[in-house]
Amino acid sequence: MNGVLNVYKEQGFTSHDVVAKLRGILKIKKIGHTGTLDPDAVGVLPVCIGKGTKLCDLITDWSKTYEAVMLLGTTTDTLDTSGTILSRSEVTVSEMDVLRACNEFVGKYEQIPPMYSALKHNGQKLYELARKGIVIERKPRIVNINSLRVNDINLADTQKTVTITVDCSKGTYIRSLCDDIGKKLGCGACMMKLTRTRVGDFQLDDTLTLNQISALVLKGEIEERIVPVDDIFRDYESITLPEEYANYLHNGNKIVAGQLPDDIIVNEGSRYRVYDSDNIFIGIYIFAEGVLSPVKIFYEA
Repeated sequence: MNGVLNVYKEQGFTSHDVVAKLRGILKIKKIGHTGTLDPDAVGVLPVCIGKGTKLCDLITDWSKTYEAVMLLGTTTDTLDTSGTILSRSEVTVSEMDVLRACNEFVGKYEQIPPMYSALKHNGQKLYELARKGIVIERKPRIVNINSLRVNDINLADTQKTVTITVDCSKGTYIRSLCDDIGKKLGCGACMMKLTRTRVGDFQLDDTLTLNQISALVLKGEIEERIVPVDDIFRDYESITLPEEYANYLHNGNKIVAGQLPDDIIVNEGSRYRVYDSDNIFIGIYIFAEGVLSPVKIFYEA
């Protein structure tokens, strides 16, 4: 089992909980997740298995899509409805006000990470400090909101809510975005519900719950649902090298262009999936300045 499993993280579980449960279900220790989701949040959590754990840092960098429900007129210490209420305000904004405010956050903007987050300060997680009543000054970070669509505005009920779909860069906190939109509206807001619907090419419709994974393991069908490591890089052209290159490849060595077979054409600055003569995936290589060099090696002897 080497690759990525698209797991549906259920409410109440931390990302660490999911990994721990999967180790028991799959009977594999080498498992890692690709970015934390709050315990109350649900949705896409790609989990890397075996050799696939080398992908964790790459997948964390991918863009993501979320669907969130904002509660207007309420602010909390955690920036979501699980926290202690800090303020309640009357909501007098119009639908047009909401649309204008949301539109102002599309593109790059400076976002301050929440205290209740897994970011670290002097080796300690911020949420651990927050639980002790310690607040640390956090520097704003540039995040990118690729798109922000308003799906629903409900200003008629007692609880006034706005549902949005956000496509964003890594490092974006949707709780902070909801809080910032609330400040822009002047009434305050916090996050009520969060679903991650996409991470890179991994979509919500293709996820598996832990129970479904357990059932597939019992049937002996789980490997059919694990995305192979090289398939993650399917947009890269592939190169298969003859048997005489085995030692170069298996030891992670560079290959000078003049050493390549005549039928293999490489382009400056391009990345490639490289395989040995047995069609075993070695890793990702980049061709630059006449040398084919490894970027990430996945081969294990």
